[in-house]
Order: sequence, then structure tokens, then C-alpha cells
Amino acid sequence: MPVRRPGPIRPRRLFLVGLLLTAFALLPASLTAPASAAEAPEAGATTTATPARGSAHMGMGVVAHDGQDGLPADTRATRAEGVDVASYQGNVAWPTLWNSGVRWAYTKASEGTYYTNPYFAQQYSGSYDVGMIRGAYHFATPDTTSGATQADYFVDHGGDWSKDGRTLPGVLDIEWNPYGDACFDKTPSAMVTWIRDFLNQYRARTGRHAVIYTATSWWSQCTGNYGGFASANPLWIARYASTAGTLPAGWSAYTMWQYTSSGPTVGDHDRFDGALDRVQALANG
Repeated sequence: MPVRRPGPIRPRRLFLVGLLLTAFALLPASLTAPASAAEAPEAGATTTATPARGSAHMGMGVVAHDGQDGLPADTRATRAEGVDVASYQGNVAWPTLWNSGVRWAYTKASEGTYYTNPYFAQQYSGSYDVGMIRGAYHFATPDTTSGATQADYFVDHGGDWSKDGRTLPGVLDIEWNPYGDACFDKTPSAMVTWIRDFLNQYRARTGRHAVIYTATSWWSQCTGNYGGFASANPLWIARYASTAGTLPAGWSAYTMWQYTSSGPTVGDHDRFDGALDRVQALANG
């Protein structure tokens, strides 16, 4: 039986094949590449995501906004060492911290009016059980509810004070907003009013003046460097450097200084402006 050989390709067929190849080449890469390649970010690209509500903690914006520049000299003999912790650190090894010389601690209790620290009991009671003087702090979100409302929420969820000689006054953690505008969409005057409402309500509930935790650059930007709280409210300054640097208006000295977020056992380490007897004096009111 004779073998049938294919005939020559006609010019019309060649034209159609060429047209199809040209059209395919012009399709967007996202339609022609495999799904995994189309969805992969470009080499070297970075992505940013807004953190989940409740994940905020003391100093989380310090490095990004103020940087870090060395560590202070070891002054534990004259300035009592402390730490501050939040839920992201989980169950804390309090005996290890005690043995390293840490003598006071603050634990995040609440944020806004929508979050309480699930590790609060272990962290707050654990520091007390090893002999530390301890306190609680509240991460402020002035764009969600009023200052007085958040003060009530804080007191009702771990931020209360008792005159037992081992409990420090509560702390208002007021710093960069990790969820949006740095100043929580407030003008400096509105921010000062919000802070005042929180502080007044906290004092009405506990009889104590709350400590203010902040960074000088944030305070200058978001309160207009207001100096009216310095006469009553102790300052806890955040600055990761060899000195605490320039303080917000009104305060001539800090009471506490968060000097690093990369210390041993837990990252956030602090110095008190005085030896342990001064920490005890603050606890006693």
C-alpha cells in the first residue's frame, strides 16, 4: 500500500498560525504564567500589614520612629532594673529575671475597650510571686473611645491599685498608633483633652496619679509638647540609647526609662530613677 505523504502547508494556514502565536505573545504575563509565579512578589519587594488589634505593646514604634543607639552603662546599684511584658512574650520566666537582678515589672492589662491580655494572670501574679514590685499598663487608642471610658476599662481589667507596698500605680501607654495615623487622627489639643480625661478618671477610681509612658518625639508631635501633666504624673520615657535624651516639656527628670527592646530573657528592659527604695516609695504612694 503506498505511503501517503503530507502535502505542503498552504499560505492561508501559515498566516492563521502566525496570527495565533502573535496574539498569545501579547497576552498579560499574569494570564500566561503559572498561578504561583503570577502571585509571587518581585524579588526584594517588601509588604507591610496592619497588626491585629490587641497586639500593641510598649515601645513597638520606638525603633521605627526614633531608632536605637547603644545601651546605657550598668547602673543597677543605684537605679533599679525593671521589665515590661505583654501577651506576645507568653509565659514569662520570672525566676530567671529575678536572679538576673530585675526587681520591678509592668504587665500589659488592656487596650482600648476591646482587649485584655490573655497572659495577664501569669505575668502579673508571677512577677509578684518571685518578690518583684509590679504594676499594670493600658495601651491607649484615643480614636476608639473616650479617655474616661478607657480608664474605667483598665481599672476593671487589672489596672486597679492597692496599698500593699508591692503594687505600682497604673500606666497610660500613649505612643504611635500601630493601626493608622500616628496621632490617632487627633489634633494636639484634642489629644491633650483625651489624656486628661483618662488621667482624671483613673485618679477618681484609684486615688493615684497614673504614670505616663511615651516618647519625646511622639509627645512633641501629637500633644504639641504639652507640659501640663508633669507636676502630678510620673514620666516613663522610651528611648533606646545610652541616655534618655531630651524629655517632654514640663518634666525635668524621668521616673522610669525604657532603654532597650532587646534585653535578656524578655526584650523590654527599664531603669528606675533611683534604687529599690524609690520604687517602693512609688508603690506606697
